[in-house]
Amino acid sequence: MAKVSIFVGSVYGGAEELAFALAEKIHVNNHKAKVYLPGTVNDVLQATHMLFVTSTTGSGDIPVELESLYLELKDQFPLLTDIPYGIITMGDSGYGDTFCGAGKKIDLLLQELQAKACIEKLDIDACENFEPEEPALIWLMSFIKSL
Repeated sequence: MAKVSIFVGSVYGGAEELAFALAEKIHVNNHKAKVYLPGTVNDVLQATHMLFVTSTTGSGDIPVELESLYLELKDQFPLLTDIPYGIITMGDSGYGDTFCGAGKKIDLLLQELQAKACIEKLDIDACENFEPEEPALIWLMSFIKSL
């Protein structure tokens, strides 16, 4: 049984709502999950499996609450050697190059910290999926299998 630490960054609450739905699905599949809004570096250091669920601002940035954790990780630079992680990013492809930029930034940092992506990140386009739960739950089943 895996314990998944879910770190959330939400602009209007959609990513937070999605994170709790994913946590419930993880529980149903006989694993544990805890949602952090957004969590601390210590929470990351204690994680055995990580899932980042974040929306993206129009300029491609990480939401303020999760950005503080991101910046702390970047400043302290703790090695997260081989800790498995997954990322779900919500965005709007209408913003062009900044589409799902928050997930890209988090992914790059986790790679620098030597964490291990256990599945390719999921970018959910609000132009195609008004309700992000459907593609996220499909992706989550692959994430769970990788645990």
